[in-house]
Amino acid sequence: MDILRFENQEYFILFAFLPVLLLIFLRAVYVTSRRIKKLGHGQLIARMLPMRSSARPWLRFILFTLGFSSLIMAAVNPQIGFKTEEARSKGIDIVIALDVSRSMLAEDIRPNRMDRAKHAVSRLIDQLENDRVGLVVFAGSAVTQVPITSDLDAARMILRTVNTETVQVQGTAIGSALERSIATFANQDDKSRVIILVSDGENHQDDPLSVARRASDMGIMIHTVGIGTSRGAPIPVYRGGQLSGFLRDNEGNTVVSRFDEPMLRNIAQQTGGVFQTGTGPDLGLNKILEEIRLMEQQEYETTRFAEYESRFHYFIALALIFFLVEFLIFERKSKWLNKIKLFDIS
Repeated sequence: MDILRFENQEYFILFAFLPVLLLIFLRAVYVTSRRIKKLGHGQLIARMLPMRSSARPWLRFILFTLGFSSLIMAAVNPQIGFKTEEARSKGIDIVIALDVSRSMLAEDIRPNRMDRAKHAVSRLIDQLENDRVGLVVFAGSAVTQVPITSDLDAARMILRTVNTETVQVQGTAIGSALERSIATFANQDDKSRVIILVSDGENHQDDPLSVARRASDMGIMIHTVGIGTSRGAPIPVYRGGQLSGFLRDNEGNTVVSRFDEPMLRNIAQQTGGVFQTGTGPDLGLNKILEEIRLMEQQEYETTRFAEYESRFHYFIALALIFFLVEFLIFERKSKWLNKIKLFDIS
């Protein structure tokens, strides 16, 4: 079965310009209409402007919009995977457990802990080769966002959509996150299994150390990344996309979220993993990746699309056609064109 993917998804943002173009066009139509009405009404305007067309500007605008949209799709470059093959690869199964609790909005690390963590994890995925990856997000509960997969593009795409609203139950349950991460592994007998826990370490709800010990017994290594600073920062509260203040406790005091290093360090030590303080653009993930590369790799079967065919040229051709037709249609009626009935537009 063929599969569709988009090589340059970031260009979809250009479609946001279409409403702007429509507003500009409507404004121009409104201004032109007011100027013509000042000349008179009804039959007087028809006699003064016999070649004026009210439909042609709209048709030209529609054609221009279609041409512009086709160029955007050409830049996005849809690709069709049309050949599959069974392959055997060697790699490590990695589950990334990402904290998405509200404390990750603290800005002691710029722009905030959440954005910095997502950027670093995305860069880590970029460096994976034959490894498989899964994504678990957690706050007061844990959810598997990406099951173990070799489709790294899909993992990156889903990672971009993650935010503090992804998990409805607030809090920080690191133990639940580790439980969910262990369950996410496709084959519970494999030895080449790694969990990378990215969190500020403020656990409020369970006992992650006992889960870490069980992971160690199963041969699963846990590496931890602590993001935040020891001095901490208040937790912003947003309403309608606007900052409305900072989180307060029951006594009205501003809650300050501080990075809990001992908790994360102890979790890593339980399984022989490493702890990294989240500093620098990579938050220490490059060092963790070096440790993962030293592990024995597991062989597994995978089905992959071996060839992808780009389809951008079809959209370029469509854009040229739309722009050419738009160029050939005049806003005023043409006596010559009307005689040959090429464009019968009023």
